[in-house]
Amino acid sequence: MEMTSRRAVITGIGAITPLGLDVTSFWQALQAGRNGVRSLTFSHSKCFVTHFGAPAEGFDAKNYLDKKDRKRLAQMSRPFQLAAAASRLALRDAGINLEQLDPTRLATVLASGCIPNEPLEFARGGCSSSVGVGRVDLQRWGAEGMSLVPPMWMLSYIPNMVGCHVSVLNNAQGPSNTITQTDLAGLLAVGEAWRYLRRHHADVVLAGAGDTRISVMGLIRQQLMNPLSRRNDAPARACRPFDRDRDGLVLGEGGGILVVEAEEHARRRGARIYAELAGFGAAFDTSAERNIGRWRSGSPWQRNAPYRRRPGREHGLARAIRIALDQAGIRPSDLDHVNAHGCSTIPDDIWEAQGLAEALGPNAVPVFAPKSRFGALGAASAPVELAASLLGMFHGKLPATLNWDQPDPACPVRVVTALTPIAKSHFLKVSFTELGQCAALVCRKVE
Repeated sequence: MEMTSRRAVITGIGAITPLGLDVTSFWQALQAGRNGVRSLTFSHSKCFVTHFGAPAEGFDAKNYLDKKDRKRLAQMSRPFQLAAAASRLALRDAGINLEQLDPTRLATVLASGCIPNEPLEFARGGCSSSVGVGRVDLQRWGAEGMSLVPPMWMLSYIPNMVGCHVSVLNNAQGPSNTITQTDLAGLLAVGEAWRYLRRHHADVVLAGAGDTRISVMGLIRQQLMNPLSRRNDAPARACRPFDRDRDGLVLGEGGGILVVEAEEHARRRGARIYAELAGFGAAFDTSAERNIGRWRSGSPWQRNAPYRRRPGREHGLARAIRIALDQAGIRPSDLDHVNAHGCSTIPDDIWEAQGLAEALGPNAVPVFAPKSRFGALGAASAPVELAASLLGMFHGKLPATLNWDQPDPACPVRVVTALTPIAKSHFLKVSFTELGQCAALVCRKVE
């Protein structure tokens, strides 16, 4: 169906984060300058080279679901539980009564990443088939071990199941989709929700994600494949987007779901509106091709040089930003701030800063880097980060970026380091993957 001029607004925020387990506590922590990164305390956490992160401490999905729905949790891994709980919070924040909503006009667009399984699910089968350290007898595994693995284990880890669970839980009978593009997926989900509404495929869309990067298997995978910060002596100082002394990623977990709604539908029911989705752009940057080689290089720490730009090629992030600004009908000078991806690795921050400078001008627009507060939340990163700016615009105050002490000359950005009044009616959210996919979203204040 052809796109229309139908306007989409955000009317609800569900946030389960290392800073707080609902939108109120999340905003209070942002205002107060609190940091959610801390030493991890689970068994054997000290065995990892990096043994800190940003957990959603105290999260229990049972506290967010009705008693009749809690039995569903047995089939949900932690990322699914985070998303399901955040969806209930988002609907509650939006003031939506599902019994008064046409379920065929309620859609879901969820984001997901790689979901590592829990070791205990394979422990009995693995132990019964073991013939020494690091060795498994495959004949014994086939005869005995496989039968000891829970038969439904895979359903807890298939990425698209997050969309299924959130749809079933909320009786959403409209379009349902799951997007899997690592940390960018959450922003792509919000962009797809915007398209659903403009094509009249739905009136209300639940968009966002739940994810964790700090499970045992997740930490093993991330430590093998990504450059993690090693500031074990000062976890709260570890995530340092665009700072000269940054040394790598900080991992966390959380859930972020937004209620994206057709404006006329929201106004008809008298809903509070956080902001309008005014423009969205996506692109691919071929300069990231060099990064594909790191999957074969053997060490994530070899990834410490800036991306090589190809002469004459437009920066992919800059192209996505220009598309979003054009759709919103605004110029860079109309932006209050940029909500940055800011992942605190040496090359990615340089590459992002170059893209922002190319599209907006060097140091032209203030930059807010939310990961300095709670690290990288995987697929949930962008929705939770976006929520921080939405709440800031609603309350008229932009939270501070933490740990930006020494500007990096290679990063031509002006980082916001104090709670600052919001003076303009638009902000920009950007995100990307390490392999070059990029997206940008413009949000506009609604009077």
